[in-house]
Parts: sequence; structure tokens; C-alpha cells
Amino acid sequence: MLSVSLGLWQDRPASDALLTAKAADDLGYPGLWIGEMATYDAFALATAVGLATERIALTLGPFAVAVRDPMMIAMGVASVADLVKRRVDVAIGTSSPLVVEKWHGRPHAGSARALAEQVEVLRGLLDGEKSAHARSSGYRLRLDPPRSTVTVAAFGPQAVRIAATADRMVLNLITPASAARLIGDFRAAGGTRVTAWVTASASKDAAAMEQLRRGVVGYLAAPGYGEMFTEAGFGDVVAFARTRPHPRELLAEIPDELLESVGLLGPTAEKRLAEYRDAGVDEIAVIPASTDDDPGGAATLRELQALGAR
Repeated sequence: MLSVSLGLWQDRPASDALLTAKAADDLGYPGLWIGEMATYDAFALATAVGLATERIALTLGPFAVAVRDPMMIAMGVASVADLVKRRVDVAIGTSSPLVVEKWHGRPHAGSARALAEQVEVLRGLLDGEKSAHARSSGYRLRLDPPRSTVTVAAFGPQAVRIAATADRMVLNLITPASAARLIGDFRAAGGTRVTAWVTASASKDAAAMEQLRRGVVGYLAAPGYGEMFTEAGFGDVVAFARTRPHPRELLAEIPDELLESVGLLGPTAEKRLAEYRDAGVDEIAVIPASTDDDPGGAATLRELQALGAR
């Protein structure tokens, strides 16, 4: 199944997110993932999206468990569901030390433990139960419970095991080979449904490829991701990234082939789509590039819709 995830691209107007959402709904995609970065609050954006679209189901997050407590998340999800009269699910994760510690001033240590706790606590709150958890003790939704599914964003072994206790695991920026290994571990631990967020551009024009390069540059030196890209044949780029060059210098060294290893791009999109399916991915959430020539990625979504139906 193909769904859509908002790109929230830093080099584009924030309002492009609404263009992507409207295009996804008009084209009949069944689901839309609404994350949260440096612009819109995800609950506010989801409400705007719900009021501007007709039928598409929404998944909000992943929300950082060190920043948002279960009550905050449950109240936000129930609020969106009540206001837009739409199916609303939720995703949680540990996020990064940059977001948690620098942006929010919260400790990132202990995030894995909080993630494991919040899966069950959040599920209960979303089903209308009164919470006994220390971070939301005694709270019960006063709005109708949305009975949302809970998804866990995962990459490392611990998060994968926690994801197996949730309704779904979501993977981001991942090669099909790495996805296959993680999904094997996930299903061995009892997990079932898997979504992968995958960047996409039908045209592969210069503006789109530059946007996608900017999207991966922060991952190349990161533990786990660096090894994944090395395995995919880009060890020289990873080694250079780990010397901490200026981002402009690193961008110039990222080949199109590296972007294609984790994306649905131009003529290789159909092949890569099949590889993700063979890896065990149940749902591919397309993150379309958004450029002046294709605002919101509508043309990319239209072309990928045809591939997804094959």
C-alpha cells in the first residue's frame, strides 16, 4: 500500500505541506503522515489538513516521548479527531538529542524506557481509560476516545523490540536491505505491520535532487546510518562526512545513487518499490520532493500512484 508523508522541507514555504495533503487526498491516497519539525505544531497542522481535505486518514507524529507526555499526546489526537471527524492515529519515538535537549531543554537519557512505557499508557488513554501512569495519573479523555493505533519509530535494536509491542513500526530513510533485517527482527519479536517513509521525485530535476541531498546530509555520519550507507557502497561519502566538513562541501560529494538507495526516484522508482515490498514493508509512505516546478509534490504523487497500482 502507498500512503503519503509530509516533507516539511526546510528550503520550501511551510504552507507546501497543505498542498501535499490536498494532492494526496484528491488522488485518493488512503493515509497521510503528519510529522513535526521546526515549523507547524503537528496537531494544529493536522486540524488544518483535516478541514481542507475530504477523506484521507491521518497519522500524527512521531512525537518525542521525552518532550510530550501521554496526556498531551492523547488530548491532541482526540482533539484533532473530534474537530475534523476523521480517523486519526499516532506515532511516538525517541527523536534526537538535538531536538530533545537543545530545542526543548529536556534530558534525552531515559528516552528508550519512556518509549516502552508510553506504548501501553497511550493506548489505554486513546481507548478512553483512566491513566494510572505517573506522568498522567488520573487523567481520562473527556472527548470521545479516538481508539487510535500506536506506531513506534524505530531504527536500533531496542526500539525495534519496543515497536513489536505496538500496533506498527515505522522506519525512516532506510535501504531495502537494512529494512529487511530490521523487519526480520521485528517480526521475530512478535511485531506485524511495518511502514517505511521513502523520499520520492518523479522528475529527478536539479532542484528536487538538491532538496533530497539536504535531507540526508545530517544522517551520513550518524551511528547506524553511516554503516547502512557504507554497506550500500557509499563508504567514501560516510568517511568524509565523519571528518565533519562544512555542509556545503559534503553536499557536493553526495551522488544521485546514494539518494536512489533510499528513495523512489525517476526511472528506478518501480524497481526500488518492489525491493521495499520484498523486504516486508506493508506500507510505503511517500515523501515527495516539493519544488517550484512541482509545488507540494503533486506530480510525483500522481506518477507514483500509477506504480503503486501495478
